[in-house]
Amino acid sequence: MPELPEVEYGRKLAETICTGKRITKITCEDDAIVFEKRSPQEWERALLHRRVLDVCRRGKYLWFALDQRPWPLFHFGMTGAFRTPSQPTIQLEAGPAITSTEWPPRFTKWCITLEDGMQLAMTNARRLGRARLIDDPNTDPTIARLGFDPLTHMPPLPEFATLVSQRRGALKGLLLNQSFAAGVGNWIADEVLYQARIDPRRSAQELSPKEVQRLHHTLEQVIQHAVSVDADKSRFPQDWLFHHRWGKTDATTAEGEPVEFLTVAGRTTAWVPSIQR
Repeated sequence: MPELPEVEYGRKLAETICTGKRITKITCEDDAIVFEKRSPQEWERALLHRRVLDVCRRGKYLWFALDQRPWPLFHFGMTGAFRTPSQPTIQLEAGPAITSTEWPPRFTKWCITLEDGMQLAMTNARRLGRARLIDDPNTDPTIARLGFDPLTHMPPLPEFATLVSQRRGALKGLLLNQSFAAGVGNWIADEVLYQARIDPRRSAQELSPKEVQRLHHTLEQVIQHAVSVDADKSRFPQDWLFHHRWGKTDATTAEGEPVEFLTVAGRTTAWVPSIQR
């Protein structure tokens, strides 16, 4: 599933293509699941001739601020993404292989044309992504329930320590809980715990102050680096667990440490028992 770095790349892509421009054409499929029972005609009435003022994100959700409401809100689901003919496309681990430059791309569900002729499409191969029309993201229940965004609103250490101490359950589950840290998904949670040298099964309430500090620092650093390279996995440091977590047979880290797999909080978890305590 696209996690915070991939969604931030989509936001920056949309910001570059759309900000300050009017929408002159919109097409979307008649898909009651993806568009949550809103018809193509409703989308056209809401967006056509509107000017895009900004493209915003919180966690895995992003939205366009237009010069008139309602505004479009997007969640990419398992395989969704924004695409444009003029910019590179991220290859998602769970997404269909991108082998063609055809336009519009396969699995396009929604596409807009701007006044300068530029286009932006949302692809959604498995129909798990969602697109909604909302009046105000700040009061929408979907956004209001989210926790802090580790890129834009990472809390200072004392506040972070308080948030951690108030939670129960395994650390892996805590990091995946969107009401705690919005945008963190499975691979980021595993990477953070690996780099912080903390066992994913441990309870949040039993961490020492130094371990909380490591967790805070590592979460911030992993997110910032992944975003700084536009979620291009080939540019992640070679000593990251990310490069060694996908095969379950004889997997080892760059240092030769055995990688093991277990289920924590209902999710497959890669970890290195020899260094994560």
